[in-house]
Amino acid sequence: MPWTHLFAAGPAQPASTPSDAGRQLTYRQALLEAQRQALAADAAVVVMGEGVDDAAGSFGTTLGLQEQFGADRVFDLPLAENGCMGLALGAALAGLRPIVVHLRADFLLLALDQLANHAAKWRYMFHARQTAPLVVRCVVGRGWGSAAQHSQPLHGVLMQFPGLKVALPATPHDAKGLLLAAIADAGPVVLLEHRWLYDDLGPVPEAVYGVPLGRAAVRRKGKDVTIAAVSLMVREALAAAEILTRTGVSAEVLDLRTVAPMDTAALVASVAKTGRLVLADTGHLRGGWAAEAAAVAAEQCLSCLKAPVARVGLPDAPTPASPVLEAAYYPGPEAIVQAVEQVVRS
Repeated sequence: MPWTHLFAAGPAQPASTPSDAGRQLTYRQALLEAQRQALAADAAVVVMGEGVDDAAGSFGTTLGLQEQFGADRVFDLPLAENGCMGLALGAALAGLRPIVVHLRADFLLLALDQLANHAAKWRYMFHARQTAPLVVRCVVGRGWGSAAQHSQPLHGVLMQFPGLKVALPATPHDAKGLLLAAIADAGPVVLLEHRWLYDDLGPVPEAVYGVPLGRAAVRRKGKDVTIAAVSLMVREALAAAEILTRTGVSAEVLDLRTVAPMDTAALVASVAKTGRLVLADTGHLRGGWAAEAAAVAAEQCLSCLKAPVARVGLPDAPTPASPVLEAAYYPGPEAIVQAVEQVVRS
């Protein structure tokens, strides 16, 4: 029985067994384990990308896979992103389940024709008789002067294309579970991983499990305001919620986990309970995920809102290289606290 049968009715999220309840992995280790388990379970799974077989192993997320599974299943690709994505799409259509690794999300723009104009539309154009079970792992950079061409979180762009699923795991548990669910999916799925999360440690069951694509998670319950966030901003939102307790504000933190599809039901339910909404995004505010989520709130929660929706995200400017300017460019918990205080006072 194929391992993907585990996800046939929609990926389930099993509870940890007593033997692995305290098991801790870093975010990068969780990604590595997910790929190792998928490669071991299904001969159709292959891992390809620039540097997946080098000494660093894609920031440690593909380390040792070629040695274990061979160069015909884990292999390097040339600096030709559009051609490489076409290769992956062809492999997927031929029956394989490719995982393509981009060490910088920015360079996915070079492969957008194959991904958005072909892979994303394949299932629709062929009436679901043929699918493209393809996963694209993209690393979002930040720090050490990554600057304008090596730092862009592109989920706001990618969520524009029907047929393309976009996931942003914020915890080690979800890094493994969302990746496994993506590999098992009919695809294509893009996984955007934030490099600042790679060393985060958290509980990760050893078993093969999936985290549902399109289902949010409440990371902290609250009653005064909803902070909906994605990726690194989930961690920042939790820190902000802790700060807010000192002023008597109870914040609920909602991790969307995927932006396409987006769990609008979870967002609406949380806002209906708290009456206030702050959106914390790793991307730009103009035309991004936070803008879409704000539109959902306006359409479905207007009678529940006690204050205007507030958004926290990147300014409308390319990423600077200077550490001083970088510190001012990226919002953190303090910016979320300020936004919450604004909506609570309204």
